[in-house]
Amino acid sequence: MIEDHSNNSHRPVAYLNETFLESPDARGLRILSEYLEPLSHFRDEKIQDTIVFFGSARISEEGPLGRYYRDAQTLARLVTEWSSKLDSSSHRFVICSGGGPGIMEAANRGASDAGGKTIGLNIGLPFEQRPNPFITPELSFEFHYFFMRKFWFAYLAKAMVIFPGGFGTMDELFEILTLAQTRKLESKIVIVLYGTKFWHEVLNFEALKLFQYADDPETALGILQEQLTRYFLEPEKPLPEAGPETPEIAKSRV
Repeated sequence: MIEDHSNNSHRPVAYLNETFLESPDARGLRILSEYLEPLSHFRDEKIQDTIVFFGSARISEEGPLGRYYRDAQTLARLVTEWSSKLDSSSHRFVICSGGGPGIMEAANRGASDAGGKTIGLNIGLPFEQRPNPFITPELSFEFHYFFMRKFWFAYLAKAMVIFPGGFGTMDELFEILTLAQTRKLESKIVIVLYGTKFWHEVLNFEALKLFQYADDPETALGILQEQLTRYFLEPEKPLPEAGPETPEIAKSRV
């Protein structure tokens, strides 16, 4: 039983009772809020779909792997410049990252350099991650639940670019590959592994045939432009229009 410990003579309404909202009994409400609150912001900002950048949080611009930081920044800028020229009433192919440093920062920075909106899906951690300064303020989110953050990575994504990274990057990659291979996603997601040498050394994915490789921003941009145009800008049959209350999503089959 949840008790209110305020000095008021009467109990507050449930949705203002912080003692209850922070309790285990209200976990379902907190989870639901991490779906509804971002959805409301994406609707207000007219975000239709995203290009998600994954990669190490520890890669710095001038460090040993700084090339990947600079390439992520360049690619995000090129994609944003390209998508800004598309004829659409909403924002198409918006750069989205995990909101932190490293490759995430580079992606948001590149989109910001091009004057575009850019999304950061941060996660509350005790010591590590803080939002980088290049995220569009209205599109900077912080999640408590990892699985809700992952949901939003996949929900709007039309493409993902995976730069070299550690277990967090691998986790995100394998989850999307599992959804793609088991056909749980109705919509196509274009997957680009950036850094052929790194990925060939770490894993052998050749048999899956679920993605393409790139080693420079121009090649990656070409893959994204060709496949996004094929699957999302010139469909074989007209796609249903997105309803007024929800953005275009990577729909589930169930």
